[in-house]
Amino acid sequence: MSVKQGILALLSVQPMGVARLRREFEARTGGTWPLNIGQVYTTAQRLERDGLITRVAAEPPGGADAGPAADTGAAPATGANAGHGAPGEPEVEQYTLTRAGRSAAAEWWHTPVNRGTPERDELVIKISLAVTMPGVDVREVVQRQRSETMRALRDLTRLVARTDPDSDPDLAWSLVLDHHVFTAEAELRWLDHIESRAERAASRPRVVHTPAPKATNTPDRKATNR
Repeated sequence: MSVKQGILALLSVQPMGVARLRREFEARTGGTWPLNIGQVYTTAQRLERDGLITRVAAEPPGGADAGPAADTGAAPATGANAGHGAPGEPEVEQYTLTRAGRSAAAEWWHTPVNRGTPERDELVIKISLAVTMPGVDVREVVQRQRSETMRALRDLTRLVARTDPDSDPDLAWSLVLDHHVFTAEAELRWLDHIESRAERAASRPRVVHTPAPKATNTPDRKATNR
């Protein structure tokens, strides 16, 4: 999930500060992709630069008529936390969508995720190189990976058993777990396929291609007898 698009989607609900954007992102995606507060801050800066969001003053607790928040005596926040409040404290500054940002957020829901260029997968690269390298036991590589993938699948299955898919708080986390389970199961099927193909390739007799003899320019015997 794109952090940029995720922030726009969250801000389409209501204005938020950096700290809350981070909390909401992690909560709504089941905590699978934890974000660094600095990453959220720099992404928000880029979105503001592109005219998709703008800063607004946060209303004090109790509404706009409650007056300024009391001074806690704490040192002012600096860097990525400046204006966005420490954990547990109300944020002084928030972001809201501009008209262009609201259009971009709505467009994201209607645009399918591009699958044209797959991401680099270390396992795919490892297997594709193993089958072309002399001295590498592809079957051993596959078996070791299968053991690891099965271990991960067992861990995921235990996590699935602890969630309630019909519970609203667990819904996002349950869907993320389902994705991981289906991915692990597909990987196991792919590893079985690799092992089967590698065994068939090893059992086939190797065909040695002997180059054809080069043609020699021999004189025509009839021509020489004339």
